[in-house]
Amino acid sequence: MGDLQPLPDELNRPELFNQPRRTKARRGVSVCYRGKTLLSTVDPVSPAERTAEAAPLRDSTLYFCPSPLFGYGLTRLLERIGAGGLDSAVLCTEADRELLALSLDGADSTIPPLLDQARFSIMGIAEAGSRPGETTEESAERICTFVRQRWGSRRFRRLEVLRFSGAWRLYPELYAAIAESLRGAIATDWSNAMTLVKLGRRYIRNFIRNLACVPRTLPLSSLSFGMEPVLVLGAGPSLDSFLDSLGKADRRPFRIVCVDTVIPCLKARNIWPDLVIALESQHWNLRDFVGARGWKAPLAMDLSALPATARVLEGPCYTFFTPWTGMAFFERLEAAGLLPDRFPPLGSVGLCAVAAALKLSRGPVIVCGVDFSFTTDSYHARSTPGHREKLRGQNRFRTVLNQAAAFRSGAFAALSKSGRPVRSDPAMRTYRDLFEREFAGESRLKDVEGSGLPLGLPTLSPKEALAILRAGPAGPEKPEVENPVAGKAKVMKAGTGNPPGDRAAGLREFIDRERGALQQLLGILRGDSAAAPGEIEALLDFCDYLWAHFPECAAAGRRPPGTDTVFLKRIRAEIEPFIGLMEIALQEIGCEAVPKTG
Repeated sequence: MGDLQPLPDELNRPELFNQPRRTKARRGVSVCYRGKTLLSTVDPVSPAERTAEAAPLRDSTLYFCPSPLFGYGLTRLLERIGAGGLDSAVLCTEADRELLALSLDGADSTIPPLLDQARFSIMGIAEAGSRPGETTEESAERICTFVRQRWGSRRFRRLEVLRFSGAWRLYPELYAAIAESLRGAIATDWSNAMTLVKLGRRYIRNFIRNLACVPRTLPLSSLSFGMEPVLVLGAGPSLDSFLDSLGKADRRPFRIVCVDTVIPCLKARNIWPDLVIALESQHWNLRDFVGARGWKAPLAMDLSALPATARVLEGPCYTFFTPWTGMAFFERLEAAGLLPDRFPPLGSVGLCAVAAALKLSRGPVIVCGVDFSFTTDSYHARSTPGHREKLRGQNRFRTVLNQAAAFRSGAFAALSKSGRPVRSDPAMRTYRDLFEREFAGESRLKDVEGSGLPLGLPTLSPKEALAILRAGPAGPEKPEVENPVAGKAKVMKAGTGNPPGDRAAGLREFIDRERGALQQLLGILRGDSAAAPGEIEALLDFCDYLWAHFPECAAAGRRPPGTDTVFLKRIRAEIEPFIGLMEIALQEIGCEAVPKTG
């Protein structure tokens, strides 16, 4: 936050602060600082108390109080929250170091006695531009991280902003950005919880099936593109014009990383990708691979993706892991050295492709077709499954125009990075905002102009983008002279990971141990064996993948007690399918036939 500077003359007046708390009947304290009046000249306490009394009291609410100064009104607010038995909390932030010192140490401050309360916290942050290299967005992100660490994810459902002094006017943009980031973080946490409820069971089942692929594949980190430029392709409508100008490009000095939906677009133009990213866990994802069986393109697959995805392409297969929630199951796998590279949970295959390209290459990365928007003419690029379905369904009563999506509930008009009107929806807007937060500060990343939403990146014309790509590596490395698909130079690093045989043996041992724990829990719930004291609780914590997707568990981040009969009945229904999945995984790894559990 920069070096501590002496107090300004107008603030360096102890008589303003070292006074007893004033009552309504007595003259109050006036503080002028940086040209702003921070407290009332008549009564600094009563306005804050009235704010605390008028604050709407609701459960699971985070009350955000920017620049509380002496903390007038906070005690009354916390008293009301406690009296109502609400699971809410109060967060104060202060961007000015001198004012933070007054809040924590001032003789007139009411904040120090509140610091021991679980519902209260105050955090000092850097004012915008005062910390080298830190932006307003980074300061806001640190606050969001602090809230999750202090009170946990999904603790709050809403945010209320309360201003108890005028000091917030010193940094209004910063405090507004923090409030907006907190609202976004709360919404994201609950959106993730809903996704976990809907797809969590499918994620973990795919994950267990795909564990059998680990001994036969390499982690994504074993792939390297050196200094070569990388072209990342999404499936947005803006992709068509750029691919038409790209040409066949059998010999190219750059790499292509694409999302799986782009496979038909590239195949129709006889363009070979260097890496295909697959993330989708549901069966309809297989439409992207129609006609691609036998195609020797390398595939990078999330372990939670649909298992059939790994059996379509004949190129080398790489795996990575995206944790969709925290589980002890993942921690055990990681401790055993059986997990591939970990990727942040970005939610979108387009964002994942960009993250992979930045990891695999040290050269420039050009993004095209990652639009997060659509037009009334097209939702995806030509030749994608959605576009082909539109063409097949065209008749006298159904048009190929994208009217149903363009004017459905929630869709809205927006301006693309080229200034043209496009359509988008809240989900796409959320992913666009996430893209900007994750990648806007990456200097190697550039975007191709077109019909997509602005991504917070420098934009290039197609001609400029092709010039960078065709220039090849910036360093001494020589470009590839052939189509850079399976088995080419610099693709695999020698000695990466354990030998396949060791990984298979370790994985068989791990899965067999997990199956044993499930069978033990099943026997107890069936009544076949008696449970030792605390054994059910320990087994439920060990097998947390059985209940992580339950709605009450996804919302609270914890499970009901082991004495909850209804909960145990639901657990009982989950166990046998998971035992069956583990037995299938053991057979696919190559061990002896496993007897079925009766």
